Amino acid sequence: MRDFHQPGRSAVFADQGMCATSHPLAAQTAIGILQAGGNAVDAAIGAAILLGFCEPQMTGIGGDMFAVIKTPGSDDIIGLNASGRAPAGLSAAALRAAGHATMPLDSPHAVTVPGAIAGFCKLHGDHGRMPLDQVLAPAIHYAVAGIPVAPRVAADWNESAASLKGEAAQSRFLMAGHAPRIGARFAAPGQAEVLKRIAAQGRAGFYEGEVAADMVASLRALGGTHTEADFAAQQADYVTPLRSQYRGAELIELPPNGQGAAAMLLLNILENFDLAALDPWGAERVHLEAEATKLAYDARNRFLADPDHMTRLDHLLSKDTARKLAALIDPNHAMADANRTSEAVHKETIYITVVDRDHMAVSMIYSIFHSFGSGLASDKFGILFHNRGAGFTLAEGHANEAAGGKRPMHTIIPAMLKLADGSVMPFGVMGGAYQAAGHARFVTNVVDYGLRPQQVIDAPRTFAELGELKIERGYGADVRAALEAKGHKLVTPNLPIGGSQAIHIHPDGVLEGGSDPRKDGIALGY
Repeated sequence: MRDFHQPGRSAVFADQGMCATSHPLAAQTAIGILQAGGNAVDAAIGAAILLGFCEPQMTGIGGDMFAVIKTPGSDDIIGLNASGRAPAGLSAAALRAAGHATMPLDSPHAVTVPGAIAGFCKLHGDHGRMPLDQVLAPAIHYAVAGIPVAPRVAADWNESAASLKGEAAQSRFLMAGHAPRIGARFAAPGQAEVLKRIAAQGRAGFYEGEVAADMVASLRALGGTHTEADFAAQQADYVTPLRSQYRGAELIELPPNGQGAAAMLLLNILENFDLAALDPWGAERVHLEAEATKLAYDARNRFLADPDHMTRLDHLLSKDTARKLAALIDPNHAMADANRTSEAVHKETIYITVVDRDHMAVSMIYSIFHSFGSGLASDKFGILFHNRGAGFTLAEGHANEAAGGKRPMHTIIPAMLKLADGSVMPFGVMGGAYQAAGHARFVTNVVDYGLRPQQVIDAPRTFAELGELKIERGYGADVRAALEAKGHKLVTPNLPIGGSQAIHIHPDGVLEGGSDPRKDGIALGY
């Protein structure tokens, strides 16, 4: 139990339905859809699309989506990969010849076909209960009426406003040339028109006709190779989730091109150490996690790619591989950063989880990659393009080398955790590259230290990245000194590390939700 003398959040308990997300309006929308007769899929879709207007720097209909769904009345779990493919004309050789060593982040070459809408429409058609126009109605309303900008959103917006490029993006996402202040009303009427077409026509309203033509023309005018055929061909795919055991609990992740396998490898490495015997907030645990993260991410960068091009997944998930990597960790000294390939640092996303009265559970993540994605928007409708193609490498012969029709390595990963008592916990961690490390830390906090979802989410975080150990202010001076003595280069980031949401479906049917104070959102149930 938390100390009620101290600032903090109480967990949310309910038994009919629950949503946990990073913006209160999205949580309220999800609950409203559930109460109106929709199921968890309907609620997750409606709230997620709304988040594109609540947090436009994080996500939007020009992005990608992944989901893990527990079907009602059973233990069946399905996965959906709704990440976009590169246009057929993308060529790593041509980019290298033009002088690029890495994928250009803010160019149309980094824009893969947005996959999220294909995923939303597929999920809704196969598993939704409420008509699509009703599911999209709240997002359409608020896109027209506008949404007051929340405090964390305003901070992110101000930090990334310079990434918006061209009249189409700047006129729609800046106010008088600047990031909006807290409480300023943000609207996106052009995107509301797009949603109306999707509500009436399904995926064809986005990937064909006037909307697709607007996106293609805008990208080609900037030098992109995209065609309307690239957009018309985009499909979302059901995938078989990966399952991995950690000390009696089962972690469920999606297979590549996401980095769920990296989270599993990280946990497999940590399983070789007695974490439960360590202070959960002490330097020794932080050190082990940092070193394991370096090793797991190095493996991720070497092997993860479009599943049609990846051959080393079994090696990545092998307990023997993890044992060999664990043996490289010195408990007293930080290693130099493992070799990394040239893909970009991954940053921004939103995560949402919804559980309905039938215990259908949705774990969904939805992103435009960097803050404001590519910084480019379509001319007519103002659709902000993600830059997921920046997840490719230009290294010749690499499994993740950029190529037409290929999906890039992704960092956004939804997950579920099955505990030894049979209960299920959909959860996710925002924060781009941090997500695999965040998943591993979430699981160890639950399994090794017995923490409840809100306690896990509230706890301070660290992240070993690019030769630095990012550390939140929740860690004291003694821990910092001990880590520096082990050779870690400590950096306190301007903004906290990531965000998180989770819902624990207890064996008796009670729902327990947690949301992250690092964001603006809430868990809400009824």
